[in-house]
Amino acid sequence: MRRDDPHAELVTGDPLRAAERIREGGLAVVPTETVYGLAADADQPQAVRRVFEVKGRPADHPLIVHIAAAEALGDWVAEIPASAATLAAACWPGPLTLLLKRSTRVPDIVTGGRDSVGIRVPAHSLTQQLLATTGGGIAAPSANRYGKVSPTTVGHVLDDLGDLLDPARDIILDGGASPIGVESTIVDCTAFPPQILRPGGIPIENIAALLDTPIVPASGPSRAAGMAASHYAPQATVHLVDRRADAIAAADRFRAAGLAVRVIDGTGDLVRYARNLYADLRSADDDRCTDIIAVMPQAIGLGHAIRDRLHKAAARKPN
Repeated sequence: MRRDDPHAELVTGDPLRAAERIREGGLAVVPTETVYGLAADADQPQAVRRVFEVKGRPADHPLIVHIAAAEALGDWVAEIPASAATLAAACWPGPLTLLLKRSTRVPDIVTGGRDSVGIRVPAHSLTQQLLATTGGGIAAPSANRYGKVSPTTVGHVLDDLGDLLDPARDIILDGGASPIGVESTIVDCTAFPPQILRPGGIPIENIAALLDTPIVPASGPSRAAGMAASHYAPQATVHLVDRRADAIAAADRFRAAGLAVRVIDGTGDLVRYARNLYADLRSADDDRCTDIIAVMPQAIGLGHAIRDRLHKAAARKPN
């Protein structure tokens, strides 16, 4: 970033500075292994309220509380079922969020008034240092405007939120590009059997193997991040196909009609597909594409998460 960049004073590589802003009630954009998050001290309702304001997020959409280690889980939840203990021991730090009954410590604004809260332990070393320094939890959704494509680089964050953050009290912690690129898997451990509310960085098959039980798809009302039907959406219209040949044929038709189109197909390498998905969607918008044709991966491994994000990116946007 150039020194004359108007946003340069927002960005740091020092987790101690970011922790200080958090403790003072400011916002810190933090890197995780999944995407960048817009974080506030989970114990300060006024700071959390600014997360909703800056992001433009509806107040009834709950946030995820990020903590430093599984040992702190009991501070934030009322009970820890066996399923949650098993998953936490196997997957934390990592891209897994557990939905559990909240403790009295969790402010209503974090959960949208619900009696449950999503908790995870992020694996990124800088955010681990920040959490160890603050000694508490941070409430954070993805660091983008609500419903739009999630950010996996500081550049993405600045594009979306650079003009909405206050350099006098907020900060962006630069941890490089997010290595996974899609959000955490959310498992509802308040239900039996547990439900997958959002597929993500840990494949559904891994969760089922760890619990040695079938995992039930989400049912009932929205109660966790990323459950809206339309989400992760670029400006361009997203079309979904099952084969590359179909994508190429559709692209030819669109171009013949004078439209600017982009084909996205990472089905040969799902790790790379997930890592680059949001950057590819953003790039299409940057190039003013009117349409994106995305090839759907098989529903296996990271393919579950990629399919989920593409379906929501292609869904009809609310007015």
